[in-house]
Amino acid sequence: MAVLSGGHMFTDIAQGSIPALLPFLIAHDHLSYAAASALVLAATISSSIIQPLFGHVSDRLSLPWLMPLGPALGGLGVGLAGLAPTYPLTFAAVVLSGLGVAAFHPEGSRFANYVSGARRASGMSLFSVGGNVGFALGPVLVTPLLLAFGLSGTVFVIVPTGLAALVLGAELPRLIRFRTDLKGGRVQTEQRTEAWGPFARLAGVIALRSFVYFGLVTFIPLYYVNVLHASKALGNAALTAMLLGGAAGTLAGGPLADRFGRRPVLVGSMCVIPPLVAAFLLSGPLLGLLFAALAGAATIATFAVTIVMGQEYLPGRLGVAAGVTIGLSIGLGGAGAPLLGILGDSAGLRAVFETIAVLPLTALALSLTLPRRTPRETALRHRARPAAPLLER
Repeated sequence: MAVLSGGHMFTDIAQGSIPALLPFLIAHDHLSYAAASALVLAATISSSIIQPLFGHVSDRLSLPWLMPLGPALGGLGVGLAGLAPTYPLTFAAVVLSGLGVAAFHPEGSRFANYVSGARRASGMSLFSVGGNVGFALGPVLVTPLLLAFGLSGTVFVIVPTGLAALVLGAELPRLIRFRTDLKGGRVQTEQRTEAWGPFARLAGVIALRSFVYFGLVTFIPLYYVNVLHASKALGNAALTAMLLGGAAGTLAGGPLADRFGRRPVLVGSMCVIPPLVAAFLLSGPLLGLLFAALAGAATIATFAVTIVMGQEYLPGRLGVAAGVTIGLSIGLGGAGAPLLGILGDSAGLRAVFETIAVLPLTALALSLTLPRRTPRETALRHRARPAAPLLER
């Protein structure tokens, strides 16, 4: 799990670096909010559209080499984004980074499922927190490099992500031994009941939550610079606080879901996001750091939970479930970033955050339509019940 979580961290360092680039690209290339947020869209869509395809293929073939490919391509794309002389080339480099993210996640989450044992939500939280920490470290790593070397400083991101790829490659033989469903290089799947209806509704919840998530990720640094008139460094510090809060939320969300159930944790998260976003909007720069962290914790806490829910709705298609819950649904949510950018250009950044505060209410309504328990939770509950005593004649 340490290897998988570490690989997840270095893959998402590349992904987390993209939002931190935006204030510098806006200043250097005079980009509009819509053009800048389209780079976030490029990163998310390039990873989200291809992830279900990677997952579909990996449900039938063994493709563990996709895991080291992830951080290698992710870091290379970020490095090239800072060196690109034009906006289209910057866009292409961001797409390349997104493809690296797409390569890692389906197989990485599959192996996290295998090594988690009975406590899948807790195990997936440990895997997911690597990504949360990586996304949070992206701004921490990139901002000093950009301040010191300008946009060309992104090239240094290639070093840690490349080393992570080498470590994952060396660990592949040991990781593969956790799989018991391989025969002749192909995956032997069991015929199991698949709940496509709840899975589709869950994907809708994830898309709405991701709309909120990418709105916060994209516009918190810009809000600090352009509304609160704080420095770019403090704006990226607020982004880091949000993402680190999300990492703490992820660690708490998995055990809570194993203890109280998947749906109650998801519903509770959707309930608390709106007041936290409203509190952030009413705060100054320093207090805003606290509410950014709390909003991040509430938003990101259920990332691991929804991955597990998706895999338990589709137990015979772990790769597809991961590709949709991590990739496609999150990418659809990321598609909202340019729409929020257009809103920001026309109505201001406060209107953006007011919209973000309302969206979780729709996700809450959709969450309440999900079954109270996933099929696996129901099966475990039946197994845990003590046998009824035999009646005496």
